[in-house]
Amino acid sequence: MPLALEATKFDLSPDGIATFTLNRPEKLNAMNDEMRADFKALKEELAANDDIKVIIFTGAGRAFSAGGDIEFLDQDWLTQDFRAATQEFTSFFDSLECLEKPVIAAINGPCTGAGLQITLSCDIRIGSEEARFGFRENLIGLIPGAGGCSRLVKLIGYGKAKELIFTGDMISAEEACTLGLINRVVPAAKLLDEAHKLAKHLLTRAPVALGLAKRILWNCVNVDMTTGRTLESLAQSILIKTADHKEGIKAFREKRSPKFHGR
Repeated sequence: MPLALEATKFDLSPDGIATFTLNRPEKLNAMNDEMRADFKALKEELAANDDIKVIIFTGAGRAFSAGGDIEFLDQDWLTQDFRAATQEFTSFFDSLECLEKPVIAAINGPCTGAGLQITLSCDIRIGSEEARFGFRENLIGLIPGAGGCSRLVKLIGYGKAKELIFTGDMISAEEACTLGLINRVVPAAKLLDEAHKLAKHLLTRAPVALGLAKRILWNCVNVDMTTGRTLESLAQSILIKTADHKEGIKAFREKRSPKFHGR
């Protein structure tokens, strides 16, 4: 391809697994202006590149991300200027949540602030045993303000979300898994292998069905049960006409693995 990125790395394997690495290890992958520019470029690439089938996010070095760069936050901001400057973060996180492709977070170490907000926008979160999680914004008089509050409360519940955000405490990968903040915990040495193993498994599934399932589930979080069932029915009426559905039926009858093409 390659993308002209400053503070991140982007690799695309021949089978369509894109690995995106936050790459400021000397700053614990804290997010600065260059990383926001990278997010803008990546947002466009993920949406437009049909060769990308599954996405993995991870961090270089010993951390996933320490959150927003303190130099970025320590400025005499005008309110409207700050909203505009942080829009790249918010827009990128939102785009991951809406992208009709599976997104996996492989969380290798400490994951706080904006770093944790990225992972909440991903579909499946795998944490290494060395990972730690927390929203520590109130230590500098802020809140998780790029979707962190709204996503966290829906993921782990109102009471636990308040506890994590109020206290600013860091929790272990095991506790995060128990709360439902992450999906599984693996040894650090096996983290990327497990993420790629999951990505390859998802490659065997019908991509249009995965994409619509993701959109339907996302909407079901925000609507009543009746509306949710209506959306499911509409999505199913689309999928029943796809070539992948016909291939799945044919493969079932022929007792073989299906070969999906995203059509």
